[in-house]
Amino acid sequence: MALPLNAPAPDIDLEGWAEGAAGRFRLSEQRGTPVVLAFYPGDDTPVCRKQLCSYQDDLDVLRGVGAQVWGISTQDVASHQRFADRRGLRFPLLADTDKRAHRAYGVAGALGLSKRSVFVVDGAGLLRWSHVSTLGLTYQDTGTIVEVLKGL
Repeated sequence: MALPLNAPAPDIDLEGWAEGAAGRFRLSEQRGTPVVLAFYPGDDTPVCRKQLCSYQDDLDVLRGVGAQVWGISTQDVASHQRFADRRGLRFPLLADTDKRAHRAYGVAGALGLSKRSVFVVDGAGLLRWSHVSTLGLTYQDTGTIVEVLKGL
């Protein structure tokens, strides 16, 4: 079931890893700043690595339009730490081990796998854009996401 656009985004409250430290990340505490939520199937898998490294490569562009990027998968914080350290990822990777956020956003796929998905939540906490991949072999590029953010 697709989430309605321009409605309040489901809150996220998860442990994660960012820039060398574990912490708690709450979407409700990000009011005033757009947040890009990138749900991905697995740490350091080929397509996920390509997707998240591309977001890292363009992180200054995304931050330049005022946005934060959060990666979300079902792996634990230790797995996220290894992935972030190995690939030089400087944005938060959140551990949705009980799949609560995945269910709230409608991206819990078959066999417990995540559907590769990207959501843009504006500074007021409203869901403004989403893309849920059917097969998970492709992802939304930074250019597309930046255009959405510029339109907020």
